[in-house]
Amino acid sequence: MRVLGIETSCDETGVAVYDTEAGLLSHTLYSQVKLHADYGGVVPELASRDHVRKILPLIQQALDEANTKPEQLDGIAYTAGPGLIGALLVGASVGRSLAFGWNIPAIGVHHMEGHLLAPMLEENSPELPFLALLVSGGHTQLVQVDAVGKYILLGESVDDAAGEAFDKTAKLLGLDYPGGPRLAALAGQGKAKRFTFPRPMTAKPGLDFSFSGLKTAAATTIAEQQALAIAAGLDVIEQQTQADIARAFQDAVVDTLVIKCQRALKQTGLKRLVVAGGVSANIRLREALAATMKQQGGEVFYPRPEFCTDNGAMIAFAGAYRLAAGERAKENISVRPRWPMTELAEPGVGLLPY
Repeated sequence: MRVLGIETSCDETGVAVYDTEAGLLSHTLYSQVKLHADYGGVVPELASRDHVRKILPLIQQALDEANTKPEQLDGIAYTAGPGLIGALLVGASVGRSLAFGWNIPAIGVHHMEGHLLAPMLEENSPELPFLALLVSGGHTQLVQVDAVGKYILLGESVDDAAGEAFDKTAKLLGLDYPGGPRLAALAGQGKAKRFTFPRPMTAKPGLDFSFSGLKTAAATTIAEQQALAIAAGLDVIEQQTQADIARAFQDAVVDTLVIKCQRALKQTGLKRLVVAGGVSANIRLREALAATMKQQGGEVFYPRPEFCTDNGAMIAFAGAYRLAAGERAKENISVRPRWPMTELAEPGVGLLPY
């Protein structure tokens, strides 16, 4: 089965062609980072308009690179949620329209299921069952994955997601958008333990996360250091102090994620951990989780860096799973900006209306 995948949930337009026998044939991506940089964050209306401008040329490019004509496709998969409603509607409208015009089936894919399955695009892919840590700008979740579509939500963030906390703290430090990767780079220059931030919700049992208090602690420290800088006749905090704050913040996030993963692994008895989503590209997090899994005699799996962020390849792969099982989207165009992954069923068990 050969599937065209379309991802437009936020600020990246991703298109890919995946074949269940030949593997990934092509993937193209356009990032809107420069478009939103002046605003310090994603502007939904601008994001939607840019998806409209870029999506058809990217689809043609993906088909050309895959040496695939429309009549060779067996289906189209598009992100149906969660995400920004305007951005989702662009991908869903184009995906459903092309499927209708080419007389092939379509399927709406859950964005986080795409991230969860992204490591399966790699040669060294995880066997089921496994524990998944989904960590991005919009989500921080621990999920027990017994089979594709059979998910048990073990814990999630009750407020800010880890990636969101990274971005907000980076903005407080005066770093340019996108802040998360810039904060991580700055943390690499920081000195450990000059500043200490809390590891939220680790002193009590449970697998839920909270990062708003950590962000507040960082904001308080930044304000204190700014006041000291002004008193010393400086306009801004010294770069080393900024780096030390970034290091303390990143260490707190990483430690919190590792502690929760250790608890979830112990609770489930699983030995395989999948980490996906934008924050999964963080080098410090990868090092800490690799050490944890080695100590526990397990193994950790990641998608390649280019598939950690939003991309069409993961949507094509997840869509192929469900299309092959006979699932089809209804003819009406429908998206879900909020869509709990626990509502998904195993492929073929029930037809999804998205």
